[in-house]
Amino acid sequence: MPTYNCGKYITESIDSVISQTVTDWEIQIVDDCSTDNTEDVLVPYLDKYSNIHYFKLNENGGPAVARTEAIRRANGKYCAFLDSDDLWIENKLEKQIAFMNDVGADFSCTAYRQMDANGNDLHTIIVPPQKTGYKKCIQLSNPIGNLTVMYNQENLGKFEVPLIKKRNDFALWLQILKKTPYCYGMEDALGIYRLGRTGSVSHKKLSQVKYHWQLYHDIEKHNVFRSVYELGCWAFVKGTGIGIDTRHDQ
Repeated sequence: MPTYNCGKYITESIDSVISQTVTDWEIQIVDDCSTDNTEDVLVPYLDKYSNIHYFKLNENGGPAVARTEAIRRANGKYCAFLDSDDLWIENKLEKQIAFMNDVGADFSCTAYRQMDANGNDLHTIIVPPQKTGYKKCIQLSNPIGNLTVMYNQENLGKFEVPLIKKRNDFALWLQILKKTPYCYGMEDALGIYRLGRTGSVSHKKLSQVKYHWQLYHDIEKHNVFRSVYELGCWAFVKGTGIGIDTRHDQ
């Protein structure tokens, strides 16, 4: 759980982990030098729960640095991701671990709901493909929701998140997909993603163009022509929504 100035939301995120039906968990919170009250609101949790850990970076390095540090500190068979303003459904871990065991997956994700900045349900569910490989992940411009990911770190090991300010989760999935062929997707909506939080790194979507180019060309080392094609895939999916399984309920 990387965090930066999320004192307003982080306790809800932590509570959604504490409420899990699976009880053998730990949280590695890595603070990217927050300037708000994040550290203060965590004190009661750190005093009460020995499996909630907090580490503050010496200097602000961005979400990729915080996420890498959290991965480095994570113990156990499975590593899962939850940003400090998002939520898990209470049986998320239980259902996802069972699913991974059933299909023999080392890397998985689930569907997730969307809420607004104030926590109001937007009645929208984003559903991942049943299987996402490296090529498909790029063509669909990352159909894998960060808050839903879980991977088997006993089998796949540790990963270092590429140093890119935005889309670093996308960059990480591509690294994982070089070690295992697919990310297996569940249709169950087991997480809730908070949209439109002012100050979040992903808030201004149009500014992501240069980061996508950096990802394809500089980090993945694709040639200019392939990188242009992949940037076009991102623009098409972003502009039309085609390829994204979005469902609505009331």
